[in-house]
Amino acid sequence: MPDRAYRLVVHTSVGGDRMRVRLSNAFGDRPLTFDSVYAGVQRQGAALVPGSNRRLTFDGRTTVTIPPGGTAYSDPLPGRVRARTNLVVSLHSPDAAGPATGHRLAMQTSYLTQGDHTADETAAPWTRTTTSWFYLDAVTVRTPARTGAVVALGDSITDGWESTTDLNRRWPDQLSRRLQHSRATTVRGVANAGISANKVLADGASPSALNRLDRDVLSHPGVRTVLVFEGVNDLKARTGVTAQDLIDGYREIADRVHAAGHCVVGATIAPFKGWPEWDPAAEAVRQEVNAFIRTGGLFDAVADFDRAVRSPDDPESIRPAYDNGDHLHFTDAGMRAMADEVRLKDLECASGPGR
Repeated sequence: MPDRAYRLVVHTSVGGDRMRVRLSNAFGDRPLTFDSVYAGVQRQGAALVPGSNRRLTFDGRTTVTIPPGGTAYSDPLPGRVRARTNLVVSLHSPDAAGPATGHRLAMQTSYLTQGDHTADETAAPWTRTTTSWFYLDAVTVRTPARTGAVVALGDSITDGWESTTDLNRRWPDQLSRRLQHSRATTVRGVANAGISANKVLADGASPSALNRLDRDVLSHPGVRTVLVFEGVNDLKARTGVTAQDLIDGYREIADRVHAAGHCVVGATIAPFKGWPEWDPAAEAVRQEVNAFIRTGGLFDAVADFDRAVRSPDDPESIRPAYDNGDHLHFTDAGMRAMADEVRLKDLECASGPGR
């Protein structure tokens, strides 16, 4: 919508300096202009810590126009961003129209207003709320060369659906908490590339994992490891996807990640018995795929999320304390169980062709 401003709240993982933001017009059908972009630190709600809100530039200019399908990085912002901080990016577009590139299930309250109030550190102009992010694609910082990042490639479970809004309890967030002071790895950054309804093989509400791997995962600077937690949506769609189909999809992902010089960790598919689309045929494929993930040798390491969350009384179902009630998604406790299942030292694995 023209003349709309967005105040978007995002939670950082690793700390560092020379912060940059990446804006995206990936799904736009026309050029998109931003004439004012600021970044500050959240105080409460839409209000910012006084003095923290600073203008971002793009190639030295305060205005940037992004072509359809394109992205734009801001210039580095002097100063340091602390780890696990609620950063607020405020942006205004005079001409936004057509399809908006965004992230629907942000599990985070952000704010909207008409007119350019991006420089305002108070909450007063920001009278509307949203739980989606628009146009903001990534936040990066400069870290010591030895510090790496992991990208979580997944669906709505990774996206954090049904975790508590505004508390950053998605499993990648809980993994980030573990990483900050770990001596088992120098991986500190976490990028959440989960999208609701995402599949490995087929496009749907979002491009498939195969089709978005370059844009959403491999394009991030500092990536050392990719953690792949995908597949349940392929199974429950009842399209006849076989175990070999999924294995072939995983193999292509692993090959491309390795060719880019990164590690790849595979996560087993969690139970979903009780979800309306569950059936014994899909369960048989899930079991076969999980056996391959555990023992097939494709991945540098395995995170056995199935083992972490399944019920001891019915291994085809989620443990009741971890089940949000729909038998597919997880409570905060279930999210934590998955994060705790990741062996942090596995994120340091050797990577690349011939590993």
